[in-house]
Amino acid sequence: MDGKKRILCFGDSLTWGWVPVRDVVPTTRYPFAERWTGRMSAALGDRYETIEEGLSGRATDADDPVDPRLNGSAYLPAALATHLPLDLVIIMLGTNDTKAYLNRSPLDIATGVSKLLVQVATSAGGVGTAYPAPRALLVAPPPLAEMENDWLNLVFAGGREKTRALARHYAALASFFGVAFFDAGSVIKTEGIDGIHLTAQNNADLGLALADEVRRLLA
Repeated sequence: MDGKKRILCFGDSLTWGWVPVRDVVPTTRYPFAERWTGRMSAALGDRYETIEEGLSGRATDADDPVDPRLNGSAYLPAALATHLPLDLVIIMLGTNDTKAYLNRSPLDIATGVSKLLVQVATSAGGVGTAYPAPRALLVAPPPLAEMENDWLNLVFAGGREKTRALARHYAALASFFGVAFFDAGSVIKTEGIDGIHLTAQNNADLGLALADEVRRLLA
């Protein structure tokens, strides 16, 4: 290996780089240099390697009846084994778990995240290797903003209140598990025109803030 610190970023459309548009879909993706992952990577420099695993619509451990690919816990073990060796896994999920048809409380969502943290903690060895399990950094996504789209308002009915509660639940969970925690809402607000996604400036601010956290954790 080249000695670089390897960071896996596991998330949803906020990690994928969804460009918010007034009609919600169809959309495009921010270039890597403009996504928070790319901003973080640039700030960290050549001694670090950033690996993206973002999927739009992904939830923590919920089966979404709209799309069977969106259960994060069903995919994370394979992603971890694929990308070992890893030094750190950043998990930022939970927004999609607040969809009304999933009927999840903030505690339910945090419990879903706890399953992901266990998967990270028990990922040592991968498939036929001797690599240790990486550390984890749990990131609470920023709360949802107001939405103009009628369908989104139905899908995310009650979601704003739930996303506002996630940081407190995630902080408690991280403390219990002994993993690092960061509240994205402490540095950004959801300013995308759709009320869900991030602007280019949001991405830049979040990426720089997380670069500081990564340096602290992996120094």
